[in-house]
Amino acid sequence: MEANFGEGGLGDSPSSAIARWKSSIWRGFQYYLDKSTPHRLGRWLGFAVLAAIYAVRVFSIEGFYIVSYGLGIYILNLLIGFLSPQADPEMEGQSLPTKQSDEFRPFVRRLPEFKFWYSITKAFCIAFAMTFFSIFDVPVFWPILLFYWIVLFMLTMKRQILHMIKYKYVPFSVGKQRYSGKKSTVEKASLSRD
Repeated sequence: MEANFGEGGLGDSPSSAIARWKSSIWRGFQYYLDKSTPHRLGRWLGFAVLAAIYAVRVFSIEGFYIVSYGLGIYILNLLIGFLSPQADPEMEGQSLPTKQSDEFRPFVRRLPEFKFWYSITKAFCIAFAMTFFSIFDVPVFWPILLFYWIVLFMLTMKRQILHMIKYKYVPFSVGKQRYSGKKSTVEKASLSRD
């Protein structure tokens, strides 16, 4: 019979201790991830630093272009999700307002900004880790990959922009609109005299 002396006791099996340790690490990570949610600028600046470190590493070792190409394709896929509405009007009919008299419905992304940031940051971390293993350094002629990625990006963005124009939505907002109200009669009188 195995004696269990409570949490962290002598009778714990090694697998349960490892599971508790992993759970503790995950809770700590999730805590800091949740704390970073309202700090959009800080998160994106941190990502920019990470992306710059990755770019410097790939440039300095002059390799891992296929990893960078795969990363670019993944980023393009995330960008499409970020720019697309959650309810695609092509599949579900007109769900976005198209006339001034239609009810206002805010733009809801298929991939929210936080998940976009989290996914792209994870992708750069994984790609950075892959640059330490020579098995991923496949020799390729990188200008062809770069040209192909640029063509793919241009065609995809053209299709996405045409979709935005066709269904009349803009995936960006500059903040809440503020109305100043009607001008007073004194202001109207001074404007009419000028």
